[in-house]
Amino acid sequence: MEQYKKEFIKFMVECKVLKFGSFTLKSGRQSPFFMNAGAYITGGQLARLGEFYAQAIHNNFGDDFDVLFGPAYKGIPLSVATVIAYEKLYGKQIKYCADRKEEKDHGADKGSLLGYNIKDGDRVVIIEDVTTSGKSIEETYPKIKAQETVEGGIKIVGEIVSLDRMEKAPDSPKAALQVISEKYGFPAKAIVTMEDVIEELYVSGGIITEEIKTALDAYYKEWGCEK
Repeated sequence: MEQYKKEFIKFMVECKVLKFGSFTLKSGRQSPFFMNAGAYITGGQLARLGEFYAQAIHNNFGDDFDVLFGPAYKGIPLSVATVIAYEKLYGKQIKYCADRKEEKDHGADKGSLLGYNIKDGDRVVIIEDVTTSGKSIEETYPKIKAQETVEGGIKIVGEIVSLDRMEKAPDSPKAALQVISEKYGFPAKAIVTMEDVIEELYVSGGIITEEIKTALDAYYKEWGCEK
């Protein structure tokens, strides 16, 4: 496992973004862990988070993109922090763009987008916190493609999330990221997977106790994705 991944796993725990216990998810599933990107609240935390995302994007997609699109609301600070970090680490200016929940009908920046206005010729990476069902992309994808004036004018290079929960997507034995890749035709990647987390925190980290590991094993026996 790359060093930045190990550091990111510990970072999530230190920031209390990744917790272990018993949690009821939006889907109704009872999960032995929970990840909440809203817990990154300080400038220092966001700066480091942006660097982890930048490293993962560079590792998975290289420099072959121009725009980072962060769906509202959590995707907005993620996209801003990451474009700053990307310039710092790799010396490339990446534009950020986000959608508005409600279209602005006045001012010089009216419209449905915040930040840069995507146009034909742009190469876009989508950035999110985590995806369990893959439902969010159903809203994000058409918003991006709606900016085209010719079919295929905007290329979506890929999607990056912080954590791949490695669970079955609704109505599929496959993980949500794999379903997204197959349906939309671009790679969907994560900084780390839950397999990485367990390896780092149980095998060598000691944070995942035998009790938590038993709960995780039972959870993935029921909800784990096809490998």
